[in-house]
Amino acid sequence: MNYILPLFSVLLGYVFALLIKPKNKTNLKLLLAFSGSFLLSLTVMHLLPDVYESHNHNVGIFIMIGILFQIILEFFSKGAEHGHVHGHPNMSHIPWLLFISLCIHAFLEGFPVGHHHDNLAIGIAIHHLPIAIILTTFFINSHLNQKAIFAFMLTFALMTPLGTFASEYLTGLSHYHNEITAIVIGILFHISSTIIFESSEGHKFNIAKVSMIVLGIVLAYFL
Repeated sequence: MNYILPLFSVLLGYVFALLIKPKNKTNLKLLLAFSGSFLLSLTVMHLLPDVYESHNHNVGIFIMIGILFQIILEFFSKGAEHGHVHGHPNMSHIPWLLFISLCIHAFLEGFPVGHHHDNLAIGIAIHHLPIAIILTTFFINSHLNQKAIFAFMLTFALMTPLGTFASEYLTGLSHYHNEITAIVIGILFHISSTIIFESSEGHKFNIAKVSMIVLGIVLAYFL
Protein backbone atom coordinates (compact mmCIF):
# COMPACT_ATOMS: atom_id res chain seq x y z
CA MET A 1 0.00 0.00 0.00
CA ASN A 2 2.88 2.37 0.72
CA TYR A 3 3.90 2.15 -2.93
CA ILE A 4 0.49 1.85 -4.56
CA LEU A 5 -1.48 4.67 -2.90
CA PRO A 6 0.74 7.66 -3.93
CA LEU A 7 1.15 6.18 -7.43
CA PHE A 8 -2.54 5.45 -7.87
CA SER A 9 -3.69 8.88 -6.63
CA VAL A 10 -1.69 10.77 -9.28
CA LEU A 11 -2.87 8.45 -12.07
CA LEU A 12 -6.45 8.75 -10.80
CA GLY A 13 -6.19 12.54 -10.84
CA TYR A 14 -4.75 12.41 -14.37
CA VAL A 15 -7.57 10.18 -15.68
CA PHE A 16 -10.20 12.23 -13.86
CA ALA A 17 -8.96 15.46 -15.45
CA LEU A 18 -8.88 13.86 -18.90
CA LEU A 19 -12.38 12.42 -18.71
CA ILE A 20 -14.28 14.91 -16.59
CA LYS A 21 -12.44 18.14 -17.48
CA PRO A 22 -13.44 19.82 -14.20
CA LYS A 23 -14.56 23.44 -14.45
CA ASN A 24 -15.65 24.03 -10.85
CA LYS A 25 -12.65 25.46 -9.00
CA THR A 26 -14.58 25.66 -5.73
CA ASN A 27 -14.72 21.88 -5.34
CA LEU A 28 -11.00 21.60 -6.08
CA LYS A 29 -10.26 24.26 -3.47
CA LEU A 30 -12.31 22.33 -0.91
CA LEU A 31 -10.38 19.15 -1.75
CA LEU A 32 -7.11 21.09 -1.47
CA ALA A 33 -8.17 22.49 1.91
CA PHE A 34 -8.96 19.00 3.15
CA SER A 35 -5.69 17.57 1.82
CA GLY A 36 -3.65 20.38 3.36
CA SER A 37 -5.32 19.97 6.74
CA PHE A 38 -4.99 16.18 6.68
CA LEU A 39 -1.32 16.32 5.67
CA LEU A 40 -0.46 18.95 8.28
CA SER A 41 -2.25 16.97 10.99
CA LEU A 42 -0.42 13.76 10.07
CA THR A 43 2.86 15.63 10.16
CA VAL A 44 2.20 17.15 13.59
CA MET A 45 0.60 14.07 15.18
CA HIS A 46 2.79 11.30 13.76
CA LEU A 47 5.99 12.45 12.06
CA LEU A 48 7.00 15.20 14.46
CA PRO A 49 6.81 13.12 17.69
CA ASP A 50 8.83 10.34 16.05
CA VAL A 51 11.78 12.53 15.08
CA TYR A 52 11.91 14.22 18.47
CA GLU A 53 11.87 10.84 20.23
CA SER A 54 15.24 10.20 18.61
CA HIS A 55 16.76 12.82 20.97
CA ASN A 56 18.63 14.34 18.05
CA HIS A 57 19.21 17.94 19.10
CA ASN A 58 19.58 19.04 15.47
CA VAL A 59 16.03 18.03 14.45
CA GLY A 60 14.77 21.61 14.55
CA ILE A 61 17.57 22.76 12.27
CA PHE A 62 16.73 20.10 9.69
CA ILE A 63 13.04 21.03 9.83
CA MET A 64 13.97 24.63 9.04
CA ILE A 65 16.24 23.40 6.23
CA GLY A 66 13.21 21.57 4.80
CA ILE A 67 11.09 24.73 4.90
CA LEU A 68 13.86 26.75 3.22
CA PHE A 69 14.45 24.01 0.62
CA GLN A 70 10.75 23.98 -0.29
CA ILE A 71 10.75 27.76 -0.67
CA ILE A 72 13.69 27.43 -3.09
CA LEU A 73 11.93 24.66 -5.04
CA GLU A 74 8.89 26.88 -5.44
CA PHE A 75 10.94 29.47 -7.28
CA PHE A 76 11.08 26.87 -10.06
CA SER A 77 7.75 25.07 -9.62
CA LYS A 78 5.81 28.35 -9.14
CA GLY A 79 3.81 26.74 -6.33
CA ALA A 80 2.47 23.75 -8.27
CA GLU A 81 2.88 21.61 -5.12
CA HIS A 82 -0.02 23.45 -3.55
CA GLY A 83 -2.20 23.97 -6.61
CA HIS A 84 -0.75 27.10 -8.24
CA VAL A 85 0.20 26.76 -11.87
CA HIS A 86 0.67 29.55 -14.37
CA GLY A 87 1.92 29.42 -17.91
CA HIS A 88 1.47 30.26 -21.56
CA PRO A 89 -1.75 29.56 -23.49
CA ASN A 90 0.21 27.37 -25.89
CA MET A 91 2.95 25.16 -24.49
CA SER A 92 5.09 23.30 -27.03
CA HIS A 93 7.27 21.33 -24.60
CA ILE A 94 7.41 20.07 -21.01
CA PRO A 95 8.25 22.87 -18.54
CA TRP A 96 11.47 21.26 -17.31
CA LEU A 97 12.04 23.44 -14.24
CA LEU A 98 8.51 22.66 -13.05
CA PHE A 99 9.03 18.97 -13.83
CA ILE A 100 12.37 18.64 -12.00
CA SER A 101 11.30 20.58 -8.91
CA LEU A 102 8.05 18.61 -8.59
CA CYS A 103 9.92 15.31 -8.98
CA ILE A 104 12.43 16.27 -6.27
CA HIS A 105 9.57 17.26 -3.99
CA ALA A 106 7.62 14.04 -4.60
CA PHE A 107 10.76 11.87 -4.25
CA LEU A 108 11.61 13.35 -0.84
CA GLU A 109 8.01 12.88 0.33
CA GLY A 110 8.46 9.15 -0.17
CA PHE A 111 11.33 8.81 2.32
CA PRO A 112 9.36 8.68 5.59
CA VAL A 113 6.45 6.69 4.10
CA GLY A 114 8.07 3.28 4.56
CA HIS A 115 8.65 3.88 8.27
CA HIS A 116 5.21 5.24 9.17
CA HIS A 117 2.81 2.48 8.08
CA ASP A 118 0.00 3.38 5.71
CA ASN A 119 -1.21 6.62 7.31
CA LEU A 120 1.41 8.87 5.71
CA ALA A 121 0.96 7.13 2.35
CA ILE A 122 -2.76 7.94 2.60
CA GLY A 123 -1.96 11.57 3.45
CA ILE A 124 0.41 12.01 0.52
CA ALA A 125 -2.04 10.26 -1.81
CA ILE A 126 -4.82 12.65 -0.77
CA HIS A 127 -2.38 15.55 -1.19
CA HIS A 128 -1.34 14.44 -4.69
CA LEU A 129 -4.86 13.81 -6.03
CA PRO A 130 -6.02 17.44 -6.44
CA ILE A 131 -2.52 18.48 -7.53
CA ALA A 132 -2.63 15.88 -10.32
CA ILE A 133 -6.07 17.11 -11.42
CA ILE A 134 -4.93 20.74 -11.45
CA LEU A 135 -1.67 19.97 -13.28
CA THR A 136 -3.34 17.83 -15.94
CA THR A 137 -6.07 20.41 -16.51
CA PHE A 138 -3.43 23.14 -16.78
CA PHE A 139 -1.43 21.18 -19.35
CA ILE A 140 -4.55 20.36 -21.39
CA ASN A 141 -5.59 24.02 -21.41
CA SER A 142 -2.02 24.97 -22.42
CA HIS A 143 -2.30 22.58 -25.40
CA LEU A 144 0.69 20.51 -24.36
CA ASN A 145 1.11 17.31 -26.36
CA GLN A 146 -0.93 14.43 -24.89
CA LYS A 147 2.07 12.09 -24.84
CA ALA A 148 4.12 14.71 -22.99
CA ILE A 149 1.33 15.15 -20.43
CA PHE A 150 1.18 11.39 -19.84
CA ALA A 151 4.99 11.13 -19.52
CA PHE A 152 5.04 14.05 -17.06
CA MET A 153 2.26 12.67 -14.87
CA LEU A 154 3.54 9.08 -14.94
CA THR A 155 7.02 10.18 -13.87
CA PHE A 156 5.54 12.39 -11.16
CA ALA A 157 3.43 9.43 -9.96
CA LEU A 158 6.51 7.20 -9.71
CA MET A 159 8.64 9.63 -7.68
CA THR A 160 7.11 9.08 -4.24
CA PRO A 161 7.23 5.25 -4.51
CA LEU A 162 10.86 5.58 -5.68
CA GLY A 163 11.63 7.69 -2.61
CA THR A 164 10.05 5.02 -0.39
CA PHE A 165 12.04 2.30 -2.17
CA ALA A 166 15.28 4.25 -1.72
CA SER A 167 14.66 4.76 2.00
CA GLU A 168 14.01 1.05 2.53
CA TYR A 169 16.70 -0.51 0.37
CA LEU A 170 19.59 1.96 0.21
CA THR A 171 21.24 1.04 3.48
CA GLY A 172 23.45 4.14 3.60
CA LEU A 173 20.37 6.34 3.92
CA SER A 174 19.08 4.52 7.02
CA HIS A 175 21.77 6.20 9.13
CA TYR A 176 20.24 9.57 8.24
CA HIS A 177 16.59 8.58 8.53
CA ASN A 178 15.72 11.10 11.26
CA GLU A 179 17.52 13.96 9.51
CA ILE A 180 15.84 13.25 6.16
CA THR A 181 12.45 12.84 7.86
CA ALA A 182 12.95 16.19 9.61
CA ILE A 183 13.67 17.85 6.25
CA VAL A 184 10.50 16.28 4.83
CA ILE A 185 8.56 17.56 7.86
CA GLY A 186 9.74 21.07 7.02
CA ILE A 187 8.63 20.59 3.41
CA LEU A 188 5.22 19.29 4.48
CA PHE A 189 4.81 22.08 7.04
CA HIS A 190 5.34 24.70 4.36
CA ILE A 191 3.15 23.07 1.71
CA SER A 192 0.23 22.08 3.93
CA SER A 193 0.00 25.41 5.74
CA THR A 194 0.21 27.27 2.42
CA ILE A 195 -2.59 25.10 0.99
CA ILE A 196 -4.83 25.83 3.99
CA PHE A 197 -4.40 29.59 3.73
CA GLU A 198 -4.40 29.84 -0.06
CA SER A 199 -7.51 27.69 -0.43
CA SER A 200 -9.50 30.69 0.82
CA GLU A 201 -9.39 33.85 -1.27
CA GLY A 202 -8.63 36.88 0.84
CA HIS A 203 -7.95 34.55 3.79
CA LYS A 204 -11.69 34.40 4.53
CA PHE A 205 -12.81 30.97 5.67
CA ASN A 206 -16.36 29.99 4.82
CA ILE A 207 -18.22 27.15 6.51
CA ALA A 208 -17.47 24.60 3.78
CA LYS A 209 -13.71 25.18 3.93
CA VAL A 210 -13.60 25.21 7.72
CA SER A 211 -15.56 21.93 7.67
CA MET A 212 -13.04 20.36 5.30
CA ILE A 213 -10.15 21.51 7.49
CA VAL A 214 -11.80 20.12 10.64
CA LEU A 215 -12.55 16.85 8.84
CA GLY A 216 -8.89 16.52 7.85
CA ILE A 217 -7.76 17.05 11.44
CA VAL A 218 -10.26 14.53 12.84
CA LEU A 219 -9.41 11.81 10.30
CA ALA A 220 -5.69 12.26 10.90
CA TYR A 221 -6.25 11.93 14.66
CA PHE A 222 -7.95 8.57 14.32
CA LEU A 223 -5.40 7.06 11.93
